[in-house]
Amino acid sequence: MKTVSENACFGGVQGVYSHEAETTNCEMTFGLFLPAEAAQGPVPVLWYLSGLTCTHENAMVKAGAQGWAARHGLALVFPDTSPRGAGVADDEAFDLGQGAGFYVNATQDPWRKHFRMWDYVADELPRLLFNGFELDEERQAITGHSMGGHGALTLAMGLPGRFASVSAFSPICHPTQSDWGRKQFTAYLGTDQSGWTGHDASLLMAEHGFGGPVLIDTGTRDQFIDLLMPEALAAAIATRRQPAEFRMQPGYDHSYFFVATFMRDHIKFHADALRD
Repeated sequence: MKTVSENACFGGVQGVYSHEAETTNCEMTFGLFLPAEAAQGPVPVLWYLSGLTCTHENAMVKAGAQGWAARHGLALVFPDTSPRGAGVADDEAFDLGQGAGFYVNATQDPWRKHFRMWDYVADELPRLLFNGFELDEERQAITGHSMGGHGALTLAMGLPGRFASVSAFSPICHPTQSDWGRKQFTAYLGTDQSGWTGHDASLLMAEHGFGGPVLIDTGTRDQFIDLLMPEALAAAIATRRQPAEFRMQPGYDHSYFFVATFMRDHIKFHADALRD
């Protein structure tokens, strides 16, 4: 692991690190905020998964998360959204290829050599983090925005017992029925749709639910709301009778202005769950 940068931040350290990843067969970069409490011992961890076209850097510099995390003594992990590099498959479209890993393990060419973001976020990066930093593996929570909200929800439900809580900002809720999902799943996973269902938050919620608290925020003026399909997740939550707070925020769009506005709520929500 290489240190790209480390900066003092709200009494702690905002670091950026890179490493050669076995799962994605390329160099990966991630951000990690450690609060001051990490100098005394392991601290709880909140994962933040970013959306389409983003890198580790977007939320790290735009979401206003570190100050709120510092108040609660939480570490923040900001993974990248896909493998990258000259030898990594890509597409001219912004919603496929580099910057658009969709947090799945690709099984189809030319994607399967590198696009194993589920294994990277679920297995390889956690092993690196918990071996290298003062982080409490028993206290983890997860959140994300847009494609990252999809990833946060599917990882939380797909890895029972891993995360104490899950939240999402403007998540892609029903990708098996949306153009933000069907296109990418076909490319990465193939045409057999039985392999898609484990990556659809609405289907997972209706069938399995989540064993902890859930918080969802979506703006009523989100320019991508028809692709996000929040109504599908709301219906699944109701069908499952899942304890959850599902909020449609009047006037807000899909931007990081929206994410930053409600970041305090989300970090407090996770901090409360991680204390229980």
